Amino acid sequence: MTVAVAAPARRAVPLPLVIIAGCIIAAIGFGTRGSFGLFTLPVTEDLGMTREQWGMAMAVQNLVWGIAQPFAGGMADKHGSGRVLAVGGVIYALGVLGMAFSTDVLSMTITAGVVTGVGIAIASFGVVMAAFGRVVPAEKRSFVFGVATAASSAGQFIFAPLGQGFISAFGWQMALVYIAVLLLLIVPLASALRGRTESVPGQADLPFMQALSRAWGYGSYRLLVIGFFVCGFHLAFINVHMPAYLVQCGLSPEVGSWTIAVIGLFNIVGSLLSGWMGSRLPKQMLLATIYFLRAVAIAGFLLLPVTEVTAYAFAAMMGLLWLSTVPLTAGLVTLFFGPRYMGMLYGIAFFSHQLGSFVGVWLGGYVYDVTGAYDLVWYLGILLGLASAAIHIPINERSDSSFAIKTA
Repeated sequence: MTVAVAAPARRAVPLPLVIIAGCIIAAIGFGTRGSFGLFTLPVTEDLGMTREQWGMAMAVQNLVWGIAQPFAGGMADKHGSGRVLAVGGVIYALGVLGMAFSTDVLSMTITAGVVTGVGIAIASFGVVMAAFGRVVPAEKRSFVFGVATAASSAGQFIFAPLGQGFISAFGWQMALVYIAVLLLLIVPLASALRGRTESVPGQADLPFMQALSRAWGYGSYRLLVIGFFVCGFHLAFINVHMPAYLVQCGLSPEVGSWTIAVIGLFNIVGSLLSGWMGSRLPKQMLLATIYFLRAVAIAGFLLLPVTEVTAYAFAAMMGLLWLSTVPLTAGLVTLFFGPRYMGMLYGIAFFSHQLGSFVGVWLGGYVYDVTGAYDLVWYLGILLGLASAAIHIPINERSDSSFAIKTA
């Protein structure tokens, strides 16, 4: 009995250029997404929206992103990442441009929520990592996944002050127009990632639902998917509501933007460190440690007075733990099932992540509108971090035998 593996995709572009182009795409896509929290105050004040209504638009975006991600990954597995990323870049740009001309809750929900959510999914770093998984040798995947995640963080570090600068200089609407133009850079860059996974003789070539059914029957994969919900909850709540929370605590909007930037800066270190450690230590124990430390960081932030110093210190700590879950989670998915179905099966895990994002963003706005504060959501974030740490400990770091095929 042998484990089914995929043959590396044929490359017309040298591997270093593939990685560079993929990292720039990840930086642009995630950097744009990471800047949306800066628009919370100007959009709600200008359009007369409540925090819950704005939070719902962002929550719909995360949910649509999560729903579309497995299909985007499946299309990349079948048709090639380059084509998928190029189409996604156009849709993403159209969604952000539509946000600039939205005038009410419904139009903002459609443009920011539905259209932008689909664009993010198709042009996301998940598709980029699926492309890397097909062309990078197995022993280097965890580290390269960390590099891609670090590039996403670099995008957040760049786009947070850039987005705030656009808002201050041109207003929130023109800021979105300029960001939409930057997103179109994804289209030419995507050509470097063209190619798809090719099967080898004797390899199982499973339909979408059959591959998903086999994967879901693997207990460690189920635990990984469930635990990833918490990652989305933390990231989306903090990304969207943290700038407004700091203003509520008496700090300036600029502090909020630089807090998001600091998260992105330190996440570069955290992602690279996570990818490096993931090739040397048990990935599931690293994930458990990350979620536990997140709970500790949030508790410490709530216990201390909110000042510029504590805000930046919390951002630095969370930055180290921010997307450091991604290379480890992606690494476990490829370890469980091989690179053949990585795009789709990581997409399923990411759907759970985005369900958490939906809850975190919406609940943050709802709790604020009802209570006038975010405290209850912060406390919930602590409890979920501890629960996710416990869930990851039993994960078994080995390949799934149900994806093996019998040979004569």
